[in-house]
Amino acid sequence: MNAFFSRGMLLTLTAATLNLAACSDDNDADEVAPAPEVTTVSNLAPAAGGSTSTGQPATPKHYAFFNLATNKEVPYTDSASTKWDIAVRATTILVNGGTSGPGKGQAQVVEGLFSTLTSAPETGYQQDGATKAIPTGSGKGWYNYDATTHLISPIAGKVIMLRTATGNYAKLEVMSYYKDAPATPAATTPSGYYTFRYLYQPDGSRNLN
Repeated sequence: MNAFFSRGMLLTLTAATLNLAACSDDNDADEVAPAPEVTTVSNLAPAAGGSTSTGQPATPKHYAFFNLATNKEVPYTDSASTKWDIAVRATTILVNGGTSGPGKGQAQVVEGLFSTLTSAPETGYQQDGATKAIPTGSGKGWYNYDATTHLISPIAGKVIMLRTATGNYAKLEVMSYYKDAPATPAATTPSGYYTFRYLYQPDGSRNLN
């Protein structure tokens, strides 16, 4: 009687365990990866250079390197690696690919609202080479330069679409070029400090929503 009872209990427990495992697998299959979130970065800028003969700050020697996946600045000592996705200095933005780095980085500037551009383009990307993937020069890429006020202003409706160093997709919009992102910068406001927002898609798809 005891042996029969023990065998029955064992079968019952085994069945219960299998049911729990099946339920667990079902729950895992139903889980949806969290949607990527928009992240804002403030005051990304390279370390200040020395001074010129006139006492004005010199152009920094190095770029400021940034990893979109980790939302962290990357040391210059890792500039020859795939640990960074974009790098900034003055009005130039590099991508980690082509002549600028060993990664798969590519970019293009597209027109549209950051919030409504929900899919990365399939084609049209370029790597850095003789010309940069993200064009420099007033009106050619993400900014305008006012020769009267000497101010750099991001162009509304210009969004940078990126393939990162590891081949994932992201969208990025520069919001300010001045330290602490003042609403009305002056010619004396420290410049070269990028405030931008971006959305990074880690799953390899072109979905940027």
